[in-house]
Amino acid sequence: MQLDRVKAVISGGASGLGLATATRLAAAGGQVALLDVQDEPGRKAAAKVGAAASYHRCDVTSEADVDAAVRAAAERMGGLNVSVSCAGVATPGKLLGKDGPLPVAAFQRVLAINTLGTFLLDRAAAAIMQNNAPGEDGERGLLIHTASVAAFEGQIGQVAYATSKAAVAGMVLPLARELARFGIRVVGVAPGIFGTPMMAGLPQDAQDSLGRQVPFPPRLGRPEEYAELVAAIVTNRMLNGETIRIDGAIRMAPK
Repeated sequence: MQLDRVKAVISGGASGLGLATATRLAAAGGQVALLDVQDEPGRKAAAKVGAAASYHRCDVTSEADVDAAVRAAAERMGGLNVSVSCAGVATPGKLLGKDGPLPVAAFQRVLAINTLGTFLLDRAAAAIMQNNAPGEDGERGLLIHTASVAAFEGQIGQVAYATSKAAVAGMVLPLARELARFGIRVVGVAPGIFGTPMMAGLPQDAQDSLGRQVPFPPRLGRPEEYAELVAAIVTNRMLNGETIRIDGAIRMAPK
């Protein structure tokens, strides 16, 4: 798929990885719809990206919200051929913490946003993409999941987050196999330690310390680097059914 033909919905599009992806795709001539629950930042982000972008309020844990936002985005763009799931939270919590066992509601919230949210966006987007006219090699669409290195090396205190991201990665291959008959690819991206709004809440010395743990380059990843990988996935049809690490060769320690 050529970048200037992209018509993409991006959850978590108001900031971080999602906004960087929207900016990259729009700069290449594509159209993008930013899905988020942050109305003012979302509208400002869409305005900053430019005329090729729109903002749509969407709670990714709500089937009705996701279906409505994806339909509205597809109508505005005159179609839909890419979805990128970037909405996510990384709420920490030990199974047995100092205040007792991890609340079930806290665990469920992380899974609802990270895992269910990815599934709902896939579901709504694929339902539209299956009817696209086939392009080269019969391609009709692309679903991109944002997993994490925590899916493979979850640290102490990350039981909910690691579980949610392992599930996001685990959906990639079965969906790629299922949707192959429609010419819809499914690819995962597993970022390492990136400079996102989640990370911005930490003191600068803590961020610098985390960056130095990366073998090379010894720094936090940049959202623009995630976006460049998304662009590469869009244009390379042989990338399918795999979750790609983008982590500077880091392997997370237990804590």
